[in-house]
This record gives sequence, structure tokens and C-alpha cells, in this order.
Amino acid sequence: MAHPLHFVSIEAIKEALQNNDPSLAVEKIKELLEREKNIPLNIGITGESGSGKSTFVNAFRGIDNMDEGAAPTDCDETTMEVTPYPHPNYPNVTLWDLPGIGTPDFPADKYLELVEFKRFDFFIIISDTRFRENDVKLAQEIQKLEKTFYFVRSKIDIDLQNQERSQREFNAERTLSNIRANCIQGLQKAGVVSPQVFLVASFDLQLYDFALLGEILERELPEHKKNALLLAMPNISLEVINKKKKSFHNNIKYWATASAAVGAVPVPGLSITVDVVMLVGVVTQYVLGFGLDSPSLKRLSNRTNVPYNDLIDIIISPLAATKITPDLLLKVIGQVAGSVALIAVEEGSRFIPILGIPLAMGLSFISTYNILKTILNMLAEDAQSVFKRALGLNTSV
Repeated sequence: MAHPLHFVSIEAIKEALQNNDPSLAVEKIKELLEREKNIPLNIGITGESGSGKSTFVNAFRGIDNMDEGAAPTDCDETTMEVTPYPHPNYPNVTLWDLPGIGTPDFPADKYLELVEFKRFDFFIIISDTRFRENDVKLAQEIQKLEKTFYFVRSKIDIDLQNQERSQREFNAERTLSNIRANCIQGLQKAGVVSPQVFLVASFDLQLYDFALLGEILERELPEHKKNALLLAMPNISLEVINKKKKSFHNNIKYWATASAAVGAVPVPGLSITVDVVMLVGVVTQYVLGFGLDSPSLKRLSNRTNVPYNDLIDIIISPLAATKITPDLLLKVIGQVAGSVALIAVEEGSRFIPILGIPLAMGLSFISTYNILKTILNMLAEDAQSVFKRALGLNTSV
């Protein structure tokens, strides 16, 4: 993934501080945070009326069909125009609910032009039965224009229920395999080359192929888009949570380097002031990425019917489900073993002749690295506990 400090150099922060302009340094640090989280990712979701497009759009964003800001899911054709639905925590990631292909206003041969296909990073074509002629036409047109597309066979949970009721010797894995094979064979016969078909139940994304779809998307997206997708992905498994943790961890050394650059400027107390501003932004991203902010937890409660207070009770970190402020963060930092001592030594070492500045840089790096690593581990553990509680799993495992 593209590291944020590739966009705004540490030297720009350091120069602002050397010019005795701490407010500019703070702005540069904020710019680091904003650049990282504003890489756009646009996903086009299309399919015939009633195929489950809008429910998929909502589920991907961690939103219940009844929540405010949800894509409407009435029985009638609700998507009459190209409609963007930004992710609630990462508005740079947008799922576009596209009108059904082949309708009078969106004929198949003009469809991509009418929906302005160039804006999309990839398309997901959804069907709740077999993929039809218009789906195939769209896939072929997308292929011609060298865009990527994926087929999602929706409402798999309903199919399994129906098959179980009608078969004497029901086997879920065999049924899923048959559905997938039939979809692939039908698309190949229609002329689609190497179709990728994923079986999904939007109300239970942790089941079936949604996790595999996420892995494929992550693998095939351009490098600078991968992290945007990962952070916006719903926490459908412990693996996804661990991937997010790894992604956040990979950037800690860059934030620590920014802190070290501040530590090299001999102005008393400045490193702590600027570091806290930076850390508030970084930790806020951790909370949002893990879905531990209050709105995300409330949406999770609505989707899973697990009481909100039950989710809150299992969380240990005081940084979850609240606004991250400098005062709160300083209080938490004070609880991190050794951090306060390191910061105190750093401030004292700043004026040691000749050796003081290099030592301050090293200590600032270490203290920031340790603080972020400790907080990240704490929040990741909370995210895992919330995930297990939401699914009714044993949280002690």
C-alpha cells in the first residue's frame, strides 16, 4: 500500500517547526491523515430488478436496510438512476447502486455510457437466480473496455432453505457447489471468458463466498486502492480484523518517524503538543476501521439483534465508542507502561549539547511507536471480542 508519508514529507513538518510555526506543522500532520483516508474507490453494483442489489450495497457498508442512509429495498424497481452510497466511516469508498440493465431508460447497448462507466474501479453484477442475457451483454461490454467485473449470486440462504425443504437427503456443500457450477457453465456457454462467481447471503456476509470475494478484490485492485477497500470491509471474520490490524501496524513506523522529526527541533514541550494532535487522528482511524465507534456499534446491534450495551460491556479500551480527544488520549497514554517516562526523558534530552537532538529523535520514535502499538493491540482485541459476541461465539477463546 502507498504510505502516507510518501505524499507529505517529514521534511515539510520539520521545516515548519524549525521556522517556529507549530500551527503549520499541525496542518501538515493533518494533511498526512487526510491524504491516507481520501483515496477514492468507486464500486458499481448492477443487476436486474429484485436481484438484491440494494441489500448488498447496504450490507457491504455495514448498514441495515432500515437504517438511515440505507439504499431503499422496496419490491418495486427502486433504482431509477445512478445513486451513490458512501461508506459511513470511509466516504472515499462509494458503492453505486445502478439501475437494472435492459430497462427502457437504460438499454443494454447504451448502459455503460449512460452510467458513466469510467468512474468505477470495478463492477459487481448481481443475480438471485441465473445470470441472464443482459448480464452477459454487460459483462462483455465491460471486458471490452478493460474494466474488471465479478458475478455475485445473491440470496443463497433462501436457496438453501428451499432445497432443504424439498430434498430428502439434503447436503449444503453439494447444493452450493451445484449452484456455483451451474452459474459458471451458463456464463461460459453465453460467451463469458473465465467468469468469477461468488455465492453471497447479504444478511449473513460471514457465510459462503463474501470473504473470498474480498480477498480477490484486494488482490486485483491497484496497490494504492487496496487499503481503502480493506478498511471499508465489514468485519465478517477474525481474519479481516487481523488484516486491518496488520495494515495499521505497517504505518506505525511512519507516524513514529514524523514524531522523531518533531523531536529534532529544540522547542520545549513542542513534541508532546504536536504528537498528541497526530495521535488523535491516527487512533480515530483505528477506532473507525475496527467499527468500534458508537454509530458502527449501534448499526451492528441493529443487524445482529445483540443489545448495544452488551457490545459495550465487552469492550475494554476507553477509546472505543467515544470521541477521541487530546485529554482522553493523554490519560490513556499515561496508563501505557513506560511511555510517560520516555516522554519525560525525551523532553529533558532535547537540550543536551551535540547529542541531545539525535537522542530526542530516537526516544520520540520509540515512545510514539510503543504508544500506537499498544493502543492498536488493545483496540484489535476489542474488535475481535465484539465480533465474537455479535455472532454468539465464546469470547474467551
